[in-house]
Amino acid sequence: MAEAAKSTRVEAAYERLKEEIRTNRMPPGFQAPEPEIALRLGMSRTPVREALIRLEAEGLVELIPRRGVRVLPIRAEDMREIYQILTSLEPDAAARYAETRPSDQELAPLEQATADMEAALESEDLDTWAEADDRFHQILLDLQGNRRLKDFVRALYDQAHRARVVTMRMRGPPHRSTQEHREILNYLRAGDGDSVRRLFKQHRTRSAEELLAILEKYKLGQL
Repeated sequence: MAEAAKSTRVEAAYERLKEEIRTNRMPPGFQAPEPEIALRLGMSRTPVREALIRLEAEGLVELIPRRGVRVLPIRAEDMREIYQILTSLEPDAAARYAETRPSDQELAPLEQATADMEAALESEDLDTWAEADDRFHQILLDLQGNRRLKDFVRALYDQAHRARVVTMRMRGPPHRSTQEHREILNYLRAGDGDSVRRLFKQHRTRSAEELLAILEKYKLGQL
Protein backbone atom coordinates (compact mmCIF):
# COMPACT_ATOMS: atom_id res chain seq x y z
CA MET A 1 0.00 0.00 0.00
CA ALA A 2 2.80 2.41 0.95
CA GLU A 3 4.69 1.59 -2.26
CA ALA A 4 1.58 2.25 -4.35
CA ALA A 5 1.05 5.60 -2.63
CA LYS A 6 4.67 6.55 -3.30
CA SER A 7 4.34 5.60 -6.95
CA THR A 8 1.22 7.76 -7.23
CA ARG A 9 3.04 10.76 -5.70
CA VAL A 10 5.97 10.32 -8.08
CA GLU A 11 3.64 10.10 -11.07
CA ALA A 12 1.81 13.24 -9.93
CA ALA A 13 5.09 15.14 -9.53
CA TYR A 14 6.26 13.91 -12.93
CA GLU A 15 3.08 15.01 -14.71
CA ARG A 16 3.06 18.41 -12.98
CA LEU A 17 6.70 19.11 -13.78
CA LYS A 18 6.40 17.92 -17.36
CA GLU A 19 3.44 20.21 -17.96
CA GLU A 20 5.34 23.15 -16.44
CA ILE A 21 8.20 22.47 -18.87
CA ARG A 22 6.04 21.69 -21.93
CA THR A 23 4.12 24.95 -21.57
CA ASN A 24 7.28 26.94 -20.78
CA ARG A 25 6.09 28.04 -17.35
CA MET A 26 9.50 26.59 -16.49
CA PRO A 27 11.23 27.91 -19.64
CA PRO A 28 14.53 26.82 -21.22
CA GLY A 29 17.37 27.81 -18.91
CA PHE A 30 15.19 27.90 -15.79
CA GLN A 31 17.24 26.72 -12.81
CA ALA A 32 16.32 26.15 -9.19
CA PRO A 33 17.35 23.94 -6.26
CA GLU A 34 15.25 20.86 -5.66
CA PRO A 35 13.69 22.18 -2.40
CA GLU A 36 12.41 25.20 -4.34
CA ILE A 37 10.91 22.94 -7.00
CA ALA A 38 9.21 20.86 -4.30
CA LEU A 39 7.84 24.03 -2.69
CA ARG A 40 6.60 25.24 -6.08
CA LEU A 41 4.60 22.03 -6.46
CA GLY A 42 3.52 21.84 -2.82
CA MET A 43 5.03 18.36 -2.59
CA SER A 44 7.73 16.59 -0.59
CA ARG A 45 11.24 16.31 -2.01
CA THR A 46 11.40 12.53 -2.53
CA PRO A 47 8.75 12.18 -5.28
CA VAL A 48 10.00 15.40 -6.89
CA ARG A 49 13.54 14.01 -6.98
CA GLU A 50 12.39 10.77 -8.63
CA ALA A 51 10.26 12.69 -11.13
CA LEU A 52 13.24 14.87 -12.05
CA ILE A 53 15.35 11.77 -12.67
CA ARG A 54 12.71 10.56 -15.16
CA LEU A 55 12.62 13.95 -16.86
CA GLU A 56 16.41 13.98 -17.13
CA ALA A 57 16.28 10.59 -18.87
CA GLU A 58 13.79 12.10 -21.35
CA GLY A 59 16.12 14.98 -22.18
CA LEU A 60 14.06 17.78 -20.64
CA VAL A 61 16.17 18.71 -17.61
CA GLU A 62 19.69 18.41 -16.25
CA LEU A 63 20.36 17.58 -12.61
CA ILE A 64 23.35 19.57 -11.38
CA PRO A 65 25.04 18.41 -8.14
CA ARG A 66 24.59 20.95 -5.32
CA ARG A 67 22.86 23.38 -7.70
CA GLY A 68 19.53 21.71 -8.34
CA VAL A 69 17.90 21.32 -11.74
CA ARG A 70 18.12 23.22 -15.01
CA VAL A 71 15.57 23.04 -17.82
CA LEU A 72 17.55 22.22 -20.93
CA PRO A 73 17.66 24.65 -23.87
CA ILE A 74 15.82 24.05 -27.12
CA ARG A 75 18.68 23.44 -29.52
CA ALA A 76 18.31 23.42 -33.28
CA GLU A 77 20.39 20.25 -33.63
CA ASP A 78 18.16 18.42 -31.14
CA MET A 79 14.99 19.52 -32.92
CA ARG A 80 16.44 18.50 -36.28
CA GLU A 81 17.03 14.97 -34.98
CA ILE A 82 13.62 14.79 -33.30
CA TYR A 83 11.76 15.87 -36.44
CA GLN A 84 13.77 13.45 -38.56
CA ILE A 85 12.55 10.63 -36.32
CA LEU A 86 8.96 11.90 -36.27
CA THR A 87 8.95 12.27 -40.05
CA SER A 88 10.19 8.70 -40.40
CA LEU A 89 7.80 7.04 -37.93
CA GLU A 90 4.53 8.97 -37.72
CA PRO A 91 3.44 8.94 -41.38
CA ASP A 92 3.77 5.16 -41.72
CA ALA A 93 1.93 4.55 -38.44
CA ALA A 94 -0.88 6.88 -39.50
CA ALA A 95 -1.05 5.25 -42.93
CA ARG A 96 -1.38 1.78 -41.39
CA TYR A 97 -4.17 3.08 -39.19
CA ALA A 98 -5.96 4.61 -42.19
CA GLU A 99 -5.90 1.22 -43.90
CA THR A 100 -7.99 -0.25 -41.05
CA ARG A 101 -10.84 2.00 -42.31
CA PRO A 102 -11.59 3.64 -38.93
CA SER A 103 -15.20 4.52 -38.20
CA ASP A 104 -16.52 8.04 -37.65
CA GLN A 105 -16.88 7.17 -33.97
CA GLU A 106 -13.21 6.23 -33.72
CA LEU A 107 -12.22 9.43 -35.51
CA ALA A 108 -14.49 11.67 -33.42
CA PRO A 109 -11.69 12.80 -31.02
CA LEU A 110 -9.55 13.76 -34.03
CA GLU A 111 -12.49 15.64 -35.53
CA GLN A 112 -12.92 17.54 -32.26
CA ALA A 113 -9.22 18.41 -32.06
CA THR A 114 -9.27 19.66 -35.66
CA ALA A 115 -12.40 21.72 -35.06
CA ASP A 116 -10.80 23.19 -31.95
CA MET A 117 -7.72 24.16 -33.97
CA GLU A 118 -9.90 25.86 -36.58
CA ALA A 119 -11.90 27.74 -33.93
CA ALA A 120 -8.75 28.80 -32.06
CA LEU A 121 -7.19 30.06 -35.28
CA GLU A 122 -10.33 32.05 -36.06
CA SER A 123 -10.21 33.70 -32.61
CA GLU A 124 -6.41 34.14 -32.77
CA ASP A 125 -5.94 32.07 -29.60
CA LEU A 126 -2.54 30.51 -30.25
CA ASP A 127 -2.25 28.81 -26.86
CA THR A 128 -5.50 26.92 -27.42
CA TRP A 129 -4.43 26.18 -31.00
CA ALA A 130 -1.16 24.65 -29.77
CA GLU A 131 -3.01 22.51 -27.23
CA ALA A 132 -5.42 21.22 -29.89
CA ASP A 133 -2.55 20.57 -32.32
CA ASP A 134 -0.71 18.55 -29.69
CA ARG A 135 -3.93 16.70 -28.81
CA PHE A 136 -4.46 15.70 -32.47
CA HIS A 137 -1.05 14.07 -32.64
CA GLN A 138 -1.38 12.41 -29.22
CA ILE A 139 -4.79 10.94 -30.11
CA LEU A 140 -3.56 9.63 -33.45
CA LEU A 141 -0.56 8.10 -31.69
CA ASP A 142 -2.94 6.29 -29.33
CA LEU A 143 -5.21 5.12 -32.14
CA GLN A 144 -2.47 3.58 -34.27
CA GLY A 145 -2.12 0.81 -31.71
CA ASN A 146 1.64 0.15 -31.55
CA ARG A 147 2.41 0.49 -27.83
CA ARG A 148 6.19 0.57 -28.16
CA LEU A 149 6.02 3.19 -30.89
CA LYS A 150 3.65 5.24 -28.73
CA ASP A 151 5.94 5.13 -25.69
CA PHE A 152 8.98 6.09 -27.76
CA VAL A 153 7.39 8.89 -29.76
CA ARG A 154 5.54 10.47 -26.83
CA ALA A 155 8.83 11.55 -25.20
CA LEU A 156 9.77 13.30 -28.46
CA TYR A 157 6.39 15.08 -28.52
CA ASP A 158 7.17 16.75 -25.19
CA GLN A 159 10.33 18.33 -26.59
CA ALA A 160 8.71 19.26 -29.91
CA HIS A 161 5.70 20.81 -28.16
CA ARG A 162 7.71 23.16 -25.96
CA ALA A 163 9.70 24.27 -29.01
CA ARG A 164 6.46 25.10 -30.82
CA VAL A 165 5.16 27.05 -27.82
CA VAL A 166 8.37 29.12 -27.68
CA THR A 167 8.38 29.90 -31.41
CA MET A 168 4.72 30.04 -32.44
CA ARG A 169 4.46 33.81 -32.02
CA MET A 170 7.56 34.31 -34.15
CA ARG A 171 5.82 33.00 -37.29
CA GLY A 172 2.62 33.74 -39.14
CA PRO A 173 -0.77 32.31 -38.14
CA PRO A 174 -0.80 28.52 -38.66
CA HIS A 175 -3.36 28.44 -41.45
CA ARG A 176 -1.51 25.89 -43.54
CA SER A 177 -0.87 23.56 -40.63
CA THR A 178 -4.53 23.66 -39.66
CA GLN A 179 -5.58 22.86 -43.22
CA GLU A 180 -3.14 19.93 -43.34
CA HIS A 181 -4.64 18.45 -40.19
CA ARG A 182 -8.10 18.67 -41.76
CA GLU A 183 -6.83 16.97 -44.94
CA ILE A 184 -5.08 14.21 -42.98
CA LEU A 185 -8.33 13.58 -41.12
CA ASN A 186 -10.27 13.40 -44.39
CA TYR A 187 -7.82 10.86 -45.81
CA LEU A 188 -8.02 8.80 -42.61
CA ARG A 189 -11.80 8.76 -42.94
CA ALA A 190 -11.47 7.64 -46.58
CA GLY A 191 -9.03 4.87 -45.64
CA ASP A 192 -6.44 6.34 -48.03
CA GLY A 193 -3.17 5.26 -46.42
CA ASP A 194 -0.93 6.45 -49.26
CA SER A 195 -2.33 9.98 -49.12
CA VAL A 196 -2.10 10.05 -45.31
CA ARG A 197 1.57 9.03 -45.52
CA ARG A 198 2.38 11.59 -48.21
CA LEU A 199 0.65 14.51 -46.51
CA PHE A 200 1.91 13.62 -43.03
CA LYS A 201 5.51 13.57 -44.29
CA GLN A 202 4.93 16.91 -46.00
CA HIS A 203 3.40 18.32 -42.81
CA ARG A 204 6.26 17.26 -40.56
CA THR A 205 8.94 18.31 -43.06
CA ARG A 206 7.47 21.79 -43.47
CA SER A 207 6.98 22.21 -39.71
CA ALA A 208 10.60 21.22 -39.09
CA GLU A 209 11.90 23.69 -41.66
CA GLU A 210 9.90 26.55 -40.14
CA LEU A 211 10.94 25.69 -36.59
CA LEU A 212 14.62 25.23 -37.38
CA ALA A 213 14.76 28.49 -39.31
CA ILE A 214 13.46 30.37 -36.26
CA LEU A 215 15.75 28.58 -33.79
CA GLU A 216 18.78 29.29 -35.93
CA LYS A 217 17.81 32.90 -36.72
CA TYR A 218 17.21 33.88 -33.10
CA LYS A 219 19.85 31.56 -31.59
CA LEU A 220 17.22 30.21 -29.21
CA GLY A 221 19.33 27.15 -28.46
CA GLN A 222 21.63 29.43 -26.48
CA LEU A 223 18.92 29.98 -23.87
